[in-house]
Amino acid sequence: MQNQPTDSENQLNIELPEDVAGGIYANLAIIAHSPSEFVLDFVNVMPGMPKGKVRSRIIMTPEHSKRLLIALRDNIARYEQSFGEIKNPNAEGNEGPNFPFPFGGPQGMA
Repeated sequence: MQNQPTDSENQLNIELPEDVAGGIYANLAIIAHSPSEFVLDFVNVMPGMPKGKVRSRIIMTPEHSKRLLIALRDNIARYEQSFGEIKNPNAEGNEGPNFPFPFGGPQGMA
């Protein structure tokens, strides 16, 4: 009889340090890629400020990036089943602010 892995052998033990548990707020993500990696910069853009600040940078392989995409699609679908459709104001046909954000304040003049 073959030895098959038990559930406890397949479990991944993940530690969440206190300083990470609170999370970091970001309202903009910038994604770049090369043949070997994807770089995700999470940025916090504040009203009236001339520039945003990268709060976190995640570097992933293309394979892990695709797994993230699939996991996000699955989680968004489950979220929308529970709470309703997430509106995308920038989608074609929807009225709403243009990218990135209309924080108000002075408008540029040409």
